[in-house]
Amino acid sequence: MILEAIIIFIAQLLYVPILTLRTIMMVKGLKGKAAGIGILEGVIYVVAIGLVLTDLTNYYNMAAYAIGFGVGLYIGALIEEKLAIGYVTIEANIPEKNQALIDRLREVGFSVSTSSVDGISTTRYLLYCTARRDREKEFYRIVDQFEENAFVASFEPRNFKGGYITKAMKQRRELFLKKKKSKAEQSS
Repeated sequence: MILEAIIIFIAQLLYVPILTLRTIMMVKGLKGKAAGIGILEGVIYVVAIGLVLTDLTNYYNMAAYAIGFGVGLYIGALIEEKLAIGYVTIEANIPEKNQALIDRLREVGFSVSTSSVDGISTTRYLLYCTARRDREKEFYRIVDQFEENAFVASFEPRNFKGGYITKAMKQRRELFLKKKKSKAEQSS
């Protein structure tokens, strides 16, 4: 009786993060990967739900299913956050042109376009950047270092074509990582 509940709980800990990843793959347009993950998801689901439905008077199994589902969602969200699949477009609205900020962002490999815009009472400056999602927090940290009062917003683009991001970003990121590794080796 308890062994079944443990099996159901563990199955949910596997199933729900896999479900989360499959959903993300579908949204990102990675159909082949989503289909492959979906097969594994289906097998785990059938086993877990089959154990629950064989005895609807076993409340341990039902509780294990529900608790495993909740914990699995949390684990799935953590995995998704770590993988950070896809890209993000970030806009930083700053009070005045800050060349040091722009230079720093470009130095570490971000593609940055700038423009001046009319605010309510003053001219402000917008920095536009599209980057891999795993670098979003890094962008925010750099902006915070140079502009405490910046308004920064990010969103995920569905598609994009061409531009700096497709070639030069990869090259500049590799150069940045080499420099970072070299500095770390020198300080050791």
